[in-house]
Amino acid sequence: MDKSYQLTVNNTTVYERSASENTALDAVEITPIQFHILKDSQPYTAEIVNANFLAKIYTVKVNGNLYTVAISSPLDKLIKDMGFEVGASKQINVIKAPMPGLILEMSVTVGQEVKENDCLLILEAMKMENSFLSPRAGIIKSISASKGDAVEKGQLLIEFE
Repeated sequence: MDKSYQLTVNNTTVYERSASENTALDAVEITPIQFHILKDSQPYTAEIVNANFLAKIYTVKVNGNLYTVAISSPLDKLIKDMGFEVGASKQINVIKAPMPGLILEMSVTVGQEVKENDCLLILEAMKMENSFLSPRAGIIKSISASKGDAVEKGQLLIEFE
């Protein structure tokens, strides 16, 4: 079975490509990032300028012209169609209680700027203290609980701007 890939060039043009089409190219590696390619008797000089392997996004210079190429497989497309993003995280704007418990400490105030991994609050649940760290840098928009409050599972605790 021949794997197929979708190539999106400069966020505008989409190409479907199979692995066998790539092996049909006459490509010679000059350096690990530079290649000489012959396609239909036409010579091309290609250089990988920037590579984001996890996001599958590459900036390639072909005969002096820059192109941004995003590569996705059928699995990548299926994951995106299901509402997930490949190689990227979604922006978290709220912190909710994952279980019922008691707020032992609220370490932030409304309007405070926090960095990723700063301690936001400590929740006691099932005789354990759970520290909630900031999932991202941002500014605290609202706080819906305070020290000593009993909270329920799913209750909004902190909201980011």
